Amino acid sequence: MPRQRLTTPLVRVNDELVPATWDEALDKVAAGFAAVQDKGETAFGMFSCSKSTNEMNYAAQRFARKVMGSNNIDSCNRT
Repeated sequence: MPRQRLTTPLVRVNDELVPATWDEALDKVAAGFAAVQDKGETAFGMFSCSKSTNEMNYAAQRFARKVMGSNNIDSCNRT
């Protein structure tokens, strides 16, 4: 059985997933992040995988801190 993959982004419209362009999907993501930022620095949190590279975890924490203005990030590196 061949793997089925999405070839176009899907966005939720009236509780239904509909195909969208990449620009539409990214605009929706950006609007969602902006809406969260308006609620304050504690409204956003991020989990990053401890099995990711240090570079990936660094990029995730920089995004959370610099872009979203939040120190709420956990990469589970304690294990």
